[in-house]
Formats: sequence, structure tokens, C-alpha cells
Amino acid sequence: MNRYDLTDLRIFLAVAEEGNLSRGARRCHLAPSSVSLRLKGLEDAIGVPLLERQARGVALTRAGTVMLEHVRRCLSQLEQMHVDLQPFVQGLTGHLTLFANNNVIHSHLPDDLARFFQAFPSVRVTLEERLGTDIVAAVAEGRADLGVVAVEPAHPGLRFIPYREDRFVVLAPPDSAPARAQKPLRFVDCFGQPFISLQNGTALHTYLMNQAAALGGRLDVRVQVSGYRAIARLAASGAGIGIVPQSALEAADKERLAVLALDERWAARHHQVCVRPEALASNRFLRALVGVLCPGDAKSDTRSSSLRSESECRR
Repeated sequence: MNRYDLTDLRIFLAVAEEGNLSRGARRCHLAPSSVSLRLKGLEDAIGVPLLERQARGVALTRAGTVMLEHVRRCLSQLEQMHVDLQPFVQGLTGHLTLFANNNVIHSHLPDDLARFFQAFPSVRVTLEERLGTDIVAAVAEGRADLGVVAVEPAHPGLRFIPYREDRFVVLAPPDSAPARAQKPLRFVDCFGQPFISLQNGTALHTYLMNQAAALGGRLDVRVQVSGYRAIARLAASGAGIGIVPQSALEAADKERLAVLALDERWAARHHQVCVRPEALASNRFLRALVGVLCPGDAKSDTRSSSLRSESECRR
């Protein structure tokens, strides 16, 4: 059985990063002899040398290099655990998990969540980006409290409430062939153009790749970027075309590039909040958040809940 503790890992990290046993010991506020003894015990527990003692300090062995990356991740996750637990220490009253697509995370949700936090400052929300089908499954299985999707309501166990309307549009350089055509584009018209995409793993990138594959085509991805603003700037500079939600556009975009309609049924984004009815009935903070997101929903008791302060909800 491996016998070492977090102090041993922190000592190893300090010495490895400093490249010197004495400096690592000072960083840990320990005597060099104590640090040396602990490192020897760590190596014995692991079963392989981690550091090579040299004239001017220490160097990592190949095993030590592997160990260092694991230790960094381990200690980082430990610190994140303390960060995540801190709100409970400070009197956290509730926690909600919200899954949503990239579109609403970068456009509509920030303002709506800001209003929610004004009324419920001690409630924490874990917000994660997911594909629509993944979101529906997560809410149905209880892995998420609620989701925002732009897919057809197809799960009988969930309630779908209208949220926001949006639309995908094509951004193109003003002097490009798609811009000169001055007509709505079909998605297949994008296949022969240099394409600017979000990064691998994002919901929009995965969605567009799947749509292209379903049509038997492929997008010629010239560059991948981290956000919609980068797509707009690159399209305006002539680097290629891109697809973004209309809500992501700024006023100046229409002056710098061509904004073209995308003539596809899936281009219309009918965003809806999906939630389990039993969770909505039992969780007052969930009702309040749904009330903020969907204030016009007449079928739920969320409108009045969303207007109550956190202190009132505690009664």
C-alpha cells in the first residue's frame, strides 16, 4: 500500500518547481533535512526515483516528470474542491445545475442569470455547455436541474417552456461570392468556402459537422476560434465565412461584413427551458430561476416566485 500524504506531494511539487531542495524547503517552511527525508519516503512509497540529485540542485527523472503533472492536477482539484465548498461555509442556501447550448450561454443567459443573482445572491449555479440531445437526457435523468435547448420537445417526462427565439445567419466578407449573390444561402453553399468555426468539442461545431455529414459533404475549416466575436472579425477581414446566432451580432457587424440568411429549417432556433415537473414543484429556487427565464409562462407558479427575494423564500 502506498503510504504518503498531501504534505509529501506539496513538498515534491515545491522542490520540482524550484529545481533545488533548499529553495523548495524554504517555500514549504521546513528544514532541508526534513524535506529530504520526506522525498525519500515518497520515492520508496511510489517505488521509483523521482528526482536526481545534482551538484547545483535536483532534476526530474522521467517518472518524476509524469508524477509532477499528476501532482499538479491533484492539488489543483483539491483547491477547486475547497473553492466549491466555500459557499456552503458562507451560508449557501441552494445550488442548481443548468445545461445549455453555446448560443444562449453567450447571448441571453448572462443577463437573465444576473437578475436571478440579484434576488438570490447565495444560490450557486453550475452552468455547462452541452448539445441539445445531451441536455434533454441529463435533465430527464436528474443530472441537471434544468436545461435550455433548441430541439423538438420529444421527452414525455419533461416540461418544455418557450424561452427565446433566435436564428443562425452566415457571416461573409463583403466582397465574397456569397455576399455578391445577395440571397439566402443553403448550407451546402458553404461547403466550397473557407470556413471559420468554433473549436472542437463546442456544441455548435459538433452540430454543424453533423449537419454537413448528413448531407454527404464537409466544411473546409480554415481556422477554429474560441468565440463568436472572433468569427465576425475574421469574416470581416476576408478569412472566410462563418455561421453564428443572430443574437451574437453587434451593430457594427452589419457595416463590416455581409449578414446572410441561412435557408435551412434548423436555422430557426426556438429555445426552450426543459425541466422535470416534480423538481419544479419541490424546489423553490428552481421555480424562481424558471420564473426569471420564462416570466410569461402562465401555466406555472414561477412568475410570483421569481419576484420574491431570497429572504422571503426562506420563510
